[in-house]
This record gives sequence, structure tokens and C-alpha cells, in this order.
Amino acid sequence: MPGHRGKTKAKKPKPIVNVHSVARLPSEEFIGLVDDIGRAEGWNTRVKVLCEFLQLPDLSRRSGLKKVHVNFNEVYHNIDDVYVANIGNEKITGTIIGIYTKMCADAILRDKLFQKGLVTKITPLINIPATRYLALRALTTVTHHGGVDIRKEISLESPSLLKVIQENPDDLRAAEMAISTMAHAIGAAINQEDSPAPKYTKAANIKTLIPVVIDFMRKPGVTIQLLHHGLELLTHPVLHCWSECKANSALQDLLVACLRSADLTVRVSALGGLLRLEALSSEDDQRQFDPHKLMAAIERRFPDHLVDILTDYGTMRCDTFLTMSSTADNQKAMMKCAQDKDLYSLGLKLAELITRTEFSIAEGGFQMQDPRTGRIELNRDIGLPFIMWSDALPHCARAILAKGRPGEEDLADMITAKFFIIRSRIPDAIEAAKRGLQRNPKFAYFYYVITLGKDHYEGLRSAKKGLKCPKMTPFVRFGLLHRAVELAGNLGVCRIQESSPGDRKYDEGVAFLMSAMEDAKVYATEAPPDARHMKNVLYWYICLTLTIKGPETPADLEELQVAFKKLGYADEFSVLLGTVPPRTQLRLTQQNIVKRYPTAVQEWKDLIARFDEVMTDERPISLEKAEDDLAAWLDDLHLDHGEEDEPYPQRCSHPRVSPNTVALYRCSWCSNPSAALRKCSGCEKARYCDGGCQKSHWSEHKVTCRT
Repeated sequence: MPGHRGKTKAKKPKPIVNVHSVARLPSEEFIGLVDDIGRAEGWNTRVKVLCEFLQLPDLSRRSGLKKVHVNFNEVYHNIDDVYVANIGNEKITGTIIGIYTKMCADAILRDKLFQKGLVTKITPLINIPATRYLALRALTTVTHHGGVDIRKEISLESPSLLKVIQENPDDLRAAEMAISTMAHAIGAAINQEDSPAPKYTKAANIKTLIPVVIDFMRKPGVTIQLLHHGLELLTHPVLHCWSECKANSALQDLLVACLRSADLTVRVSALGGLLRLEALSSEDDQRQFDPHKLMAAIERRFPDHLVDILTDYGTMRCDTFLTMSSTADNQKAMMKCAQDKDLYSLGLKLAELITRTEFSIAEGGFQMQDPRTGRIELNRDIGLPFIMWSDALPHCARAILAKGRPGEEDLADMITAKFFIIRSRIPDAIEAAKRGLQRNPKFAYFYYVITLGKDHYEGLRSAKKGLKCPKMTPFVRFGLLHRAVELAGNLGVCRIQESSPGDRKYDEGVAFLMSAMEDAKVYATEAPPDARHMKNVLYWYICLTLTIKGPETPADLEELQVAFKKLGYADEFSVLLGTVPPRTQLRLTQQNIVKRYPTAVQEWKDLIARFDEVMTDERPISLEKAEDDLAAWLDDLHLDHGEEDEPYPQRCSHPRVSPNTVALYRCSWCSNPSAALRKCSGCEKARYCDGGCQKSHWSEHKVTCRT
């Protein structure tokens, strides 16, 4: 070692043999070590000195990490002795953190170190200039490769990270690592469907965090990694901290401006953030129909320009006319049934009405005047097994089945499914629809019912397959198109945010978005101008056009003027029919984007240009390839089971962060890297962290285990 004590060797502990035989070393034993590390130049050299002193195995080799696994308690005990005895020596503590960081390349060792309080050892070093970069790199590594629990715990250190970059506004290197760490950690803590624990939102300090991150993103000379992690971090709090995010106009302008990036991943991340921003402050869409409001609107007469629009489309093909005539036909059919008690004939009529329009089966009941009070009341003694008209559906379905006529089983299942939809029993409706499809896979209405379920993958596949059926009414066709737009749009945004360019899932995400935009275009062109879902489809069309075309869209949005005009008419029809357009998530998102787009694009064009200097995905979007990818995805699914659960993907714009390049095996289930995985005793090829991973993988692995 260089220096005046170069020939003096520090005392080394004896090689580790057994955890129970290791005694704690007195602090005098470390005097030579302190001197050697004090003279060493650079953290790598210091790590080497300490590893030699502790006789640690080579941590850059798999065999070395295996030895650490075997003797982990002894290894940690000896390292911790040095740490405790020299806790005030920043070079010693920094060197120990360097060793731990190398060990963290192994997922199992990382979890063990985390349980030993690794984060509490790293955090104090962030505030010391000499150890700041080492500590930040260690924290970045642990966060980037850590699981959800580790990331959540690290998110509680956000105040320290935020303080460091606020106090060092010109230190872009520290800012890059701190923002990267917070992006991964805060995302795990608060970017979830359920409301996060208050301690996580408090630690994130969103009101302060947002302007600090935006300010760093504006600085000249920042890396592309800082920009991408900054954007990722800014989109995490928009769901559960929406009020703080909405109070920051710069954040919203930046997200809107990102829709003009040449990089599709940036555009989709921005759209996802803007959509989530409105999720919890929005209203539900209209789900009920009031026939009295419809009749009142017709009596008031429509304005001339709306009458012209309906006439040009074909008045008798419009939703208003179809709903009005279907309501009248439903009432007539019920009155006829009250006379002839023929549930079979009533069922056939209801089956026809169900596929004519959404609200064809209006609620009502047989009424009579009480001779004593003069009040109009329900007639409960009409001689039928139902009182309310919607309750007639299951009785009609049974009557049709009782007839046993070929082909009419489909009608019975359709009536049953409609009854469950009216009662908001969607799982039961889907079960009836699937039962019908087993018998007749070309019955389009059954596919429509399945699209109403919670399984978006199954719903999209059903919508696409239903659209290929040879016969269907306009209502069913446009219903399938509407659901295809919503499902593919949502899935596309999620898929791209959870994957990387070149991945199969990324290509599928692009295919979903392209499919949603094309279906939206067809719906907006061919559906009735007064269709209830016209507004939602146009919201998607506007958002998807901006997202998919990016910088190709004129900044003045001239290309979308026709869509804006149709949207205005759709709003007028809605108000005229007695329903003020609800402030749905999509409506608020589209309005926010359109309102901010021209000025936001101009204000943030320089920053967006820096995003585009190193694009994540430079491939042009091809409609033909998107169609092929969607077809491949559809062929790969099973209608009865939907898509299998998969480990949560980890997408990041930078290469994998690791101070240790050792090649490690990965768990066959969770993909965690480790030198101490257990082999499957059956095939001796699959490897697992523990019995839990092996059990989770068995349903898939058993097919190939012994073949």
C-alpha cells in the first residue's frame, strides 16, 4: 500500500468456519485497516482492501456469492463488527456499503441485507459529500432491483433524497440517481389501485416534489435517464394525489406536451398519467334511461340543425327513434300478454327488441286505479307470474325452452343474459352468454355480453370475435365496436407502460392502440349521430390520434376539427334528451388535453426535443404490423380463462443498474437472480428461490418437468 505505513499489514480475522464460533472483534483490531483504507484511492480499491481484510470470497463470481450464502450470518457479523466500530468513519462505512451493493446483485442476499437494515445504513451517507455518490448509487441499485416491499420502504427515505437535490441544485449526477430511486420507490408505494397508506404519501411530499423534479428536467445538460425517470416519477402521484397534481399547471402542460414527442413510449406514459389524473375526481357514465325525458324532448321538438343531422343519417335508424319505438313496442307486447297470457310469444318479441337498442326493455308494470282512493297502483292480480315488466324475462326464457323448437335456445339464453344485465348481475349474464356460445359460436349478442365483464383481455377478444359474426343488428355491431375501442385503448396504454420496445407485450400494446383508433374511426363515421356512446368513442379517438400520430398532428389540431364538431352535436343530443354530459374520466382527460395542447407544445418544445434525442423506440408505427400482432394475440388467448397472470414487468429507460456483472441464474418463476437457487428434483433444470416459487410455477412446469 502507498504511504509511510505501506509495509504495515492490518491484522485479519481468521477464516470463517462456524457462526457460533465467531466472537465479536475488539475495535483495536481495525487500526491497520483504517489506515489502509484511508490511504486507498477510490471506492473500488477500498472495497478490495476490506474484502481482503475480511477474507471475503470474490463477489464478482457466482461461486463467491454461493459462499456468502452458505456463511451469510458469519459474513454479515464480521462486516457489521467493522461497521459498528467505525461508524463515524465515512470511508469505512462507505466501503461497507460498496460491499453490500455488490452483494445486492443476488436477489436473496439483497433481501437478507434489507432485513438487516441496509437502507438505514445507506441513508446517512447521502448527506456526506464524500460518500454521496456511492450511497446514491447503492440506493439506486437496491431500489431498481428490489421487490415491492423494499421499494416501499425506500420510498420513506424520499424526504432525504429530496432535501439533497434541493440543497445541491447544480449537481445533476446526484439528481439523476435520486430521481431514479424515487421514481421506482414512490411508484411502488403510491401508484396502485388501492389508496396507499398515509405514511407513503406524506413521505413523497408531492406538493414540493413536483416543482423540484420539473425544475431539474428543464436544466441544460441533464441525461436522458433523468428525463425518463423524471417523467415516470411525475406520473406516479396523479391518481391518489390528484388534487396536488391538478394544482400544478406546469405538470399538466408538460404531460400534454409529451404527446408531441417522437417517442411513442413517452407519449403513452403521458396519456396514462393524464387519464389517471381524472380517475378519482370524475363521474360515472350514464347508465339509466328515463323514457319520460325522451318523450318530453320529442314534444319540445329538436332544433332544426339537429333534425337535419338525423334526417341525413336516416331518422328511423337513429337511436332516438329506435328507443322510442322499442319502448312503445315493449309496452304493447306486455299489454297483449296481459290478455292472452302467452309468455312464449312475449319472449319472442322481447328477443327481437333486445337486439334493437340498449334500452328497449323499459321498466314498468301493469297499473290499475284503486276504486276506494282513486290512486294509480300496480295491479298485483293480473294472472301472470310477474308484476314488474323486467321480471317477465326469466319466465319468457323458460317458456321458449319449454317449446323445444330448434334454434330458439339462443333466444332463451339471450333473454336470460339481458335480465341479469338489467339487474347488474354481469357475471351471471356472462355465464349465460358463454353457455350460448358453446352451442352457437356465431351469435354476436353473446360476445357483446362478455365484453361487459371485468376481464378486459377476454372482453377485447370477445368484441373482436363478435364483430366477425355473419349476422347482427346495428345496435349489437356498434355495441361491440364501442367496447372494442374502450378495452383496446385501456389495454394498449397499460401494455406499453409495462414493457419495453421490442418486447412482445410492447408490440401488442401498439396493436391494441391502433385497433382502438381504427374502430373508433369506424364508429364515429357509421354510428347514429345521437348514439349514447358517441361521446366516449370520440374522446378516445381524439386522445388516441394525438398519442399515435404524435408530432405528425398539426399543433393547431386542424385534423381533429371534424371530430370536435361531431362531439359538439353529441353533447347537444345528450342535453336535449335530458342528460347533461357527465364529467367522466375520458371527457375530462380529452378536454384537458385539447385546452392545453397549443400553448403546452410551444412552451415545452425544447424539453421534448431532448427526449427525442435518444428515442426508446425509433420504429415507425405500421398498421399492417399492428393488425398482425393483434391477430397473433387473439389466437394466443382462451376465451374461457382470459389471460394468465404474469409477474409484474419492470420497464425502465436505462440499462440495468448493477455494480456487479456476475452472471447469475434466475428463478424460473419470479426471475430473481441468485447464486443459491434450488434445482427442481424432477428435471434438475428449473431453479427456484424457495418452495413458494416452485409451487407457483408447478402448474406450468409440470408439463415439461419429466419429459
